[in-house]
Amino acid sequence: MTTETSIRWGIIGPGRIAQTFAEGVAHSRSGKLVAIASRNPDKPGLGDNFPGARIVNGYEALLADKEIDAIYIATPHTGHAEWAIKAIRAGKHVLVEKPIALSAYDAEAIYYEAKKAGVFAGEAFMYRVHPQTAKLIELVKSGVIGEIRIIRSSFGFNMGTVKPEHRLFANDTAGGGILDVGGYPVSMARLIAGAVEGKPFLDPEKVSGVAHLGQTGVDEWASAVLKFPNNIIAEVSCSIMANQDNTLRIIGSDGRLEVKDFWFASGHKGGIGRIELIKGAETQVIEVKEDRWLYSFEVDAAGDAIRAGQTEFAYPGINWADSIGNLRALDQWRATIGLEYEVEKATRRTTNIVGAPVTMGNSIPKRSIPGIAKPASLVTLGFEFFPNFAAASLTLDAFYEAGGNAFDTAYVYGGGKTESIFGDWHTSRKVPREEIVLIGKGAHSPLCYPDMITKQLDQSLNRLKTDYVDIYFMHRDNTAIPVGEFVDAMDAEVRAGRIRGIFGGSNWTRARFDEAIAYAEKNGKAAPAALSNNFSLAEMLDPIWAGCIAASDEEWKTWLNAKQIPNFAWSSQGRGFFTDRAGRDKRSDEELVRVWYSDRNFGRRDRAIELAQKLGRNPIHIALAYVVAQPFPVIPLIGPRTIAELEDSLSALDIKLTPEQVKWLEG
Repeated sequence: MTTETSIRWGIIGPGRIAQTFAEGVAHSRSGKLVAIASRNPDKPGLGDNFPGARIVNGYEALLADKEIDAIYIATPHTGHAEWAIKAIRAGKHVLVEKPIALSAYDAEAIYYEAKKAGVFAGEAFMYRVHPQTAKLIELVKSGVIGEIRIIRSSFGFNMGTVKPEHRLFANDTAGGGILDVGGYPVSMARLIAGAVEGKPFLDPEKVSGVAHLGQTGVDEWASAVLKFPNNIIAEVSCSIMANQDNTLRIIGSDGRLEVKDFWFASGHKGGIGRIELIKGAETQVIEVKEDRWLYSFEVDAAGDAIRAGQTEFAYPGINWADSIGNLRALDQWRATIGLEYEVEKATRRTTNIVGAPVTMGNSIPKRSIPGIAKPASLVTLGFEFFPNFAAASLTLDAFYEAGGNAFDTAYVYGGGKTESIFGDWHTSRKVPREEIVLIGKGAHSPLCYPDMITKQLDQSLNRLKTDYVDIYFMHRDNTAIPVGEFVDAMDAEVRAGRIRGIFGGSNWTRARFDEAIAYAEKNGKAAPAALSNNFSLAEMLDPIWAGCIAASDEEWKTWLNAKQIPNFAWSSQGRGFFTDRAGRDKRSDEELVRVWYSDRNFGRRDRAIELAQKLGRNPIHIALAYVVAQPFPVIPLIGPRTIAELEDSLSALDIKLTPEQVKWLEG
């Protein structure tokens, strides 16, 4: 594609904002509107709103249209991620009306798909590529108002009365002010805070919000305070039921800058933008005259990136990391006011991100585990980091669709949230229970007592929405209690059918485990047959958390090889030790330094780096391959936070290390 090639645009969702964008295309230098996709192509007057464009019957037809280079997604918020990813997979560049998705997790999934496909993907904050924004950044950087201290901004209007069927009020379309217009003041605050540091943006270290949730369950007016690492405070507000002054105020030590309707710049069809520089009683007006239409800048910024082979907007346009960070701030705002849309809950979010049923794939190899009747995936997924079902379901879906069927949960994770999320996931997806290898854990300190096993398992099974687990671990050991009492308690659950596979200990010593086996054999009880201790190429020097035990040294490996006890290994990749977060000269991460830093471990890290370079992989892939390559069963527990991290971890499963390579890595 040359710098002169016209970008042929198609539009999905022919509403009012799509008409505005179409006008921007018509007044751009790089684009041409070719087609409009509608699910109601015979709607009277549809063609009149998009002169010269073909009307295409259905969104899928537009994705298959070979005359389309790029697609603008203008559906309600809830359709953005689905159709953006479908368009990307069809090989199209995409520009998605803000918000690009309902959450930062969904946005990360979109951009990851764009990265794999090598296509442009952008979030349509049109004001970011207008010359007025560039001028504002220039003024901030110049120091004309001194040290920036406070940013105040709003975007609010009054719909007059509640209209439950309108997208702004409808919970089903993720209505309300925060997602519809709150992203503008937040994105501007992050832009200015970043400009002060010479960066494209800066993420807040804290977001605190308040809001009024109306009768339809969406935010009708809301405010938030953002605290940035450079001590800038931003006060932002938005509304759909209250007119606001919609003025941006950047307050410095020597004065302030004010811009009315900053997001509208010099006007829809061009005009004169005004930036007021106020110092004491004096006001200077800085005019930004621009004859071009507002949305034409956005069209050309996307077009220029596409023609240059770039996949994201150039600064000060909103790039991928900026877009994700902006949504993360909105996620935090929503979390502080307790706003979760019904469409984000399991009862409504029953398909994957592109609206398809979730079915098991076969990319992840399976292995037999002694005592488990069904094969289990080579790695087990843990997911205690996710804030809600909508976020976790993306990774759960992707893992299962890749062939993963082993899942790690625990009574204490997130105060039970992990267990509830898993229960909602497998029931909403209608995943056959017999396909799942489910791990449960209980009796964590300080409640590490035999009677806790039954009590906590009652609650766990209720949350997990099942009547049994396949594997059960005591989450900690309590050596003040005779080991036989714990064996008796778990044996009772085996006999009751609530543990239908194997049980054992997480963070147990070899001596205690052997003692438990001996007690079981002597008394005719089911014996512990699984372990969940740390195991990694990097040996844990100091417990990450109180009561943690590593099983990585030579004595442990000899024992595991002799016993062939399966170890479900947590922190199997060294919690970042094999990434660029670690290094002999990097000592800012207290946990990394305390837990992993030793000459022996750095030697292993050096060899992992060397082997990774030879294989064209990353050191963290070698670390995972090392765990899988042991001559005894080690099943790594992985905890990816995004689909990209998940797929990166899974990519290591095709590395087959030889016994000689394993020994060489160990040194």
